[in-house]
Amino acid sequence: MSDAIHDSLDPTRASALQAALGEVCTINSGSVLPPFYHQLYFWQPSPPAELGHDGHPKIGGLIPDFGLPRRMWAGGRLEFFAPLYASEAATKTTILHDAKQKQGRTGPLAFVTLKHEIFQNNTLCITEYQDLVYREAATVHELSSEPPQARTDETISEDVRFDSTLLFRYSGLTFNGHRIHFDADYARSVEGYNGLVVHGPLLAHLLMRMADQQLGGLKYFNFRATAPLTLPNPATLCWRDGQLWVRGAKGQLHMRAEAG
Repeated sequence: MSDAIHDSLDPTRASALQAALGEVCTINSGSVLPPFYHQLYFWQPSPPAELGHDGHPKIGGLIPDFGLPRRMWAGGRLEFFAPLYASEAATKTTILHDAKQKQGRTGPLAFVTLKHEIFQNNTLCITEYQDLVYREAATVHELSSEPPQARTDETISEDVRFDSTLLFRYSGLTFNGHRIHFDADYARSVEGYNGLVVHGPLLAHLLMRMADQQLGGLKYFNFRATAPLTLPNPATLCWRDGQLWVRGAKGQLHMRAEAG
């Protein structure tokens, strides 16, 4: 089974993300889209009756139903072959690459990998493997576990802060209905977080931007989320020799990545 979605890559949406991130709006019709901006496109809207309690589309069809309610974007691997241009038609195809269930330390886990390919002008521009994890409801044991500690040997760093407005705007631009990013009561009482959760893809986007600046272009980018970052906590984006990571205010590791 596979899905195919077509999109015209409206430059207004990309420019809106630049504005939300406090950047100068430089993207117009015909502009090359920066890395990971394809996340703004290829929406697949579902009516309310087809949404789960968390705001995501209900599982079924392409993704098997393992009976596990909590969904997390755990990481991904991307290869960049050709640029994407704003205002030009593109197609994204998606297949189920892998799906399996395991017993973890805190209970059953399901690991799902989707393979996305994005074409424009009959050219493969991006291949992306998206890793999702499905888990049981939050437990006290899980919430009290300590996150790993981050490296401190970076050569370049950037301090970043997030607020509910940015999370709301990023959710809207990526058509991400997961309530942990905009419904603080749900995030705390149902999924057990300390507050609103910063999108993993948003952290990956910022690391990708840093890598692109340092390398002058990307051929690949791999990332793995290691601990959630919640509001109002700040973070630091770190770079050293193609290795990147997000370090929290108390030294915890939120995400690690590599780029080339």
